[in-house]
Amino acid sequence: MPLSKQHKAENSKNLLPKTAINNGWLSGVEQHKSDFFSTRCQEDKISLLVIHNISLPAGVFGTNHISELFLGKIDPNAHPSFADLAQLKVSAHCLIRRDGSIIQYVSFDDNAWHAGISIFNNREKCNDFSIGIELEGTDDIPYQDVQYQQLAQLTLCLQQQYPLICHDNIVGHCDIAPGRKTDPGRAFNWSYFHQLLQKTKEKTR
Repeated sequence: MPLSKQHKAENSKNLLPKTAINNGWLSGVEQHKSDFFSTRCQEDKISLLVIHNISLPAGVFGTNHISELFLGKIDPNAHPSFADLAQLKVSAHCLIRRDGSIIQYVSFDDNAWHAGISIFNNREKCNDFSIGIELEGTDDIPYQDVQYQQLAQLTLCLQQQYPLICHDNIVGHCDIAPGRKTDPGRAFNWSYFHQLLQKTKEKTR
């Protein structure tokens, strides 16, 4: 996906404006505060960004079920696949929806419960030192341009606030839970994302 095709994202009304992080919360985005988090220990410096995908039901976009899951309010009777989800206590720091809108659920300064059993650079329990971003999508359906654009801008904002999140510390869920997780999947264009991230950095200089 060449950079010349990003015009759809750049023209979107949903683009993340120049924003700030205050006490772990993004300004200018929707906030739905989840109870599914734990306090981050001061010695656990944020150094990892994990990219996920999610859709509820699988392959269906535009519902409120993702927020309901992260808030512990999902109706197990709303869809047959939700029966096993009602008792789960999971969350992410942010969700980027198909239209590029961002919802934040957990302060970046706290641990969202997104990684599960995980390891990065021989260190386990990635929730302790990572930020988890969910993209509304699946492994096999192409993501929207505006989602890449928003992810790049959000990533830059996070890197400015948490400088230990370097290039090599931006990974997929599949990288920290190999064999257990596959997201963000083959549909995620890492090369395009890194091009956008670099372009976004150049614009701020």
